[in-house]
Amino acid sequence: MKYTISIFDLDGTILNTLEDLADSTNYALKTCGYPERTMDEVRQFVGNGIRKLMERAVPEGTPVEEIDRVHETFTAHYKVHCADQPSPYDGIIELLQNLKKDGCKLAVVDETGKVLHTVVIYPTAPQNKVEESKRILKDLIKKYHISLISVGNGTASRESEQVIVELLKEIPEQVQYVIVNEAGQRSAVSIARRLQDPLSELVKIDPKSIGVGQYQHDMNQKNLSEALQGVVEDCVNSVGVDLNTASASLLSYISGISKTVAKNIVAYREENGVFKTRRELLKVPKLGPKAFEQCAGFLRIQGGKNPLDATSVHPESYQAAETLLARLGYNVKELSKDGFAGIGRKIGDYSRLSSELSIGEITLRDIVKELEKPGRDPRDEMPKPILRTDVLDIKDLKPGMILKGTVRNVIDFGAFVDIGVHQDGLVHISQMTERYIKHPLEAVSVGDVVEVQVLEVDQEKKRIGLTMKIK
Repeated sequence: MKYTISIFDLDGTILNTLEDLADSTNYALKTCGYPERTMDEVRQFVGNGIRKLMERAVPEGTPVEEIDRVHETFTAHYKVHCADQPSPYDGIIELLQNLKKDGCKLAVVDETGKVLHTVVIYPTAPQNKVEESKRILKDLIKKYHISLISVGNGTASRESEQVIVELLKEIPEQVQYVIVNEAGQRSAVSIARRLQDPLSELVKIDPKSIGVGQYQHDMNQKNLSEALQGVVEDCVNSVGVDLNTASASLLSYISGISKTVAKNIVAYREENGVFKTRRELLKVPKLGPKAFEQCAGFLRIQGGKNPLDATSVHPESYQAAETLLARLGYNVKELSKDGFAGIGRKIGDYSRLSSELSIGEITLRDIVKELEKPGRDPRDEMPKPILRTDVLDIKDLKPGMILKGTVRNVIDFGAFVDIGVHQDGLVHISQMTERYIKHPLEAVSVGDVVEVQVLEVDQEKKRIGLTMKIK
């Protein structure tokens, strides 16, 4: 049997972390006034998350509030000492090296995400076919006019990155690369598409598999799934989707569309061609008037019969939008991607006009915003990915250096930032802002591009301390 992906649990499978877990457990117990545990006892307690470890470590009958205190004490200690004594189990290093023999998978996609070419190269140990890999890459860049390379941040990512950097210095073409988070997926095609349209690609993956956040396995899994599902639905509906290109996975997150209806939409599209109007959705099996009312405003049609179908204006407000444009001297057929700039300034009294159009004032303001900038995407206002042509090593970092990086993970005590070296740097919560914040999410979010300054570098332990309070 041939496997395309290998997934390991880190603690207790690849690394022996028992000593650090025991040390932090006993530190927390002793600090909170409880008896310590032996190594064998801790070994019996682990396996179901940190919360369960704490519940089993304290004496039976300990109040929940006390368990919370022990848990918090453990977390504070373990975050500092989690890398003090871990070591790989016997044979793990050899196993990982053998797995790397499968090589580095490449995929070339066009601007729509269509796969044009796939191949496997072997630039890293044990084969080290660097020159052969470079030759293949050069041929692909020339043949498909490649301008951007997306590199997953998983196994051998930095070694592959180094090869790419060397390659870019040898070719006349202007090519850049970017590191992409490959959490939850190891497909070369997916890594390429994540750079083009992260939302469309990431909805194919169970949010829990992305692994962003602390102690997700300690939470009630039903509540966690519902919360994550709500976040994904909110993201998709905020952005909207192209009705004629969206996958069933993406469509299923639109309000009012079930997985079955999403598949029916794709099937209808494949059988009848592209949708020309939103109203055509009512011909899709199992998509009735109620579902249409819920989903229509989030589905866009580019180049359709009605220009308003490319906007977030709901069909029930089309008449109001057309009347509004007519009053201001415009025709809805003239609506393009550039919109009707400045029409909001021509409206003196929103309250009176909304009454005359028989719509709410908030709805009127939303219509005006959409007509000024049709199909606006909130992601356009976010920082763009950091494109690179060179690479840093941890030994190149010096205290005081100012760099740009991407926030990869936000946890209770800070955020990890990718600054272009193998190890993400930590910005502690105290180094995020001059004002007091209770949680790092008040200052940063995953995906934010931030400017940081290097505070300290520990090459031996591979730790990088960063600050956002740049001097």
